[in-house]
Amino acid sequence: MAAKIFVFGSVNGQLKSAFSKLSALHAKNAFSFAIVTGNLFSDAQDDEQLTSFLDGSIEIACPTYFTVGTTALPSRIVEKIEADEEIAPNLHYLGKRSVTKTSEGVRIVTLGGMLDTTIVGGTSKEQHLPYHTVDDAKALRGAKSADILLTTIWPADIWKNSAKAKDLAIDFTAATTPSSQAIAELCATLKPRYHFAMSPADFCFEREPFFPETPADGDAADKGIALTRFLSMAPWANAAKAKSMYAFSINRDAIITPPVGSTLTPFYKPEARKKRTADQADEFSRFANPHHDGDNNNNNRRRKQQRRERSPPPGPERCFFCLSNPNLPTHMVCSVGDDAYLATAKGPLPAATTFAKQGLDFPGHVIITPLTHAPSLSTTAMSGDEVARTFKEMTRFRESLQGMVAAQSGRRLGAVTWEINRARNIHVHWQFLPVPAEMVSKGLVEAGFRVLAEDFKLGKFEAREFGSADEIEGDYLRVWIWAEEEGEEGGDGGRVVGKSLLLRFDEGVRFDLQFSRKVMAKLLGLEDRTFWQDIGQSEKEETADVARFREAFKEWDFTLAPVA
Repeated sequence: MAAKIFVFGSVNGQLKSAFSKLSALHAKNAFSFAIVTGNLFSDAQDDEQLTSFLDGSIEIACPTYFTVGTTALPSRIVEKIEADEEIAPNLHYLGKRSVTKTSEGVRIVTLGGMLDTTIVGGTSKEQHLPYHTVDDAKALRGAKSADILLTTIWPADIWKNSAKAKDLAIDFTAATTPSSQAIAELCATLKPRYHFAMSPADFCFEREPFFPETPADGDAADKGIALTRFLSMAPWANAAKAKSMYAFSINRDAIITPPVGSTLTPFYKPEARKKRTADQADEFSRFANPHHDGDNNNNNRRRKQQRRERSPPPGPERCFFCLSNPNLPTHMVCSVGDDAYLATAKGPLPAATTFAKQGLDFPGHVIITPLTHAPSLSTTAMSGDEVARTFKEMTRFRESLQGMVAAQSGRRLGAVTWEINRARNIHVHWQFLPVPAEMVSKGLVEAGFRVLAEDFKLGKFEAREFGSADEIEGDYLRVWIWAEEEGEEGGDGGRVVGKSLLLRFDEGVRFDLQFSRKVMAKLLGLEDRTFWQDIGQSEKEETADVARFREAFKEWDFTLAPVA
């Protein structure tokens, strides 16, 4: 049975009211244990309350753990700790630096007190003063892992990449918020499920969950993602009435997919990057359609090929289609499924107003991406089961998007989706784009792809079954063209026009990754938006497009829990 845990912000000596509340909540929830973050006692501790506390008159309803915070422990408490005596029934001092395993099997790593920068080296020799050293933090890295990390001060940069930190409108800096690089390194090493620290003021900060840039070990498929949740509760009974209590259960199930809104670890330190080869630059742009300028110099081409052969492709932590990339623009991620996710395109081909007459107030240019870092949807890049699952969910996303644009536009819009499959890919993905349904029904979209392929001397497209999930070998461009026409006499049923085209090409062909976007730019009269780099959108504009897309897509988003 999962351990049910209750957490207080700093109690600051208000023992009677805090533990009275715990008793009332414990009667209803049967907590396994409780934790006090920061200060249990205060500088000017009420002696009468402390006496009642020590003689058991103030009931502690369940086992409760605490450490030293920013203030020294009362002398009567220190005496009991040094004498190794029970402080009070159900109250347990974790020590300032410790690793504790509860009777429920919950592993708590503790580092109390503020960082003492005057001590150059060495660990603390005592366990109750409100100070610790850098070496105390380093020593705890040997714990290897933790369910709960309990510290007094924050890890440095914990507010980095956090939208919730921005929402608090607090200027988070090392000066305003006591923090420590040593604790950041400790958290990064232990990868705890939960990290609790005291709040420096009357506010609660519950950061978005974050995950490491690389798996904890090579067995990530079995152990899942090491997801950490950082929480800093406001002090108990604070004047701002900010959140000062938290209850949760330890869930030991493997996390395969990061929850929506989660981010890469704020402690990520990117390695120095070598200059990218031309082909890597082609694909190394998040949600983009890189422009290929071509290269007629054979010597340069040979040198680039040699560099490609020497340099491995970017891993998940540097791939701009992976959720573990430090530069991931999380504000563009729209929906995350079990095997794939949706995000709006960087530098979308249509503008937010392009399809306004058809009922769309956002660009609708969307990327459908597998969660797995793989160059292709093939059994050479993934397991057979994974290929089947991923293709099925990506198809489900495509069909949901098709349904959404048709419904929003009253069937005046159809859609085009394309996939470029190459052995040199970094991370395979599909691009989805709305298109006037009339262009589909009149065969203009199909003709556009066929004509440009002939102009580029790429060969001829072959027709494929629209819903085919058969694996295709080699390098290719696959296109799905779809629209739903009005049924007879305005009935609800519409005739679906669906075509799938396949263009095969040899690995040695310098395929223009902009090909499909060029086709669609010509058809839509958007040649001035052919290259994504030319589309200057601010983050505010991108965020607004995402919000409008989500509102339109929510009825079709199968990843959302149904409303009871």
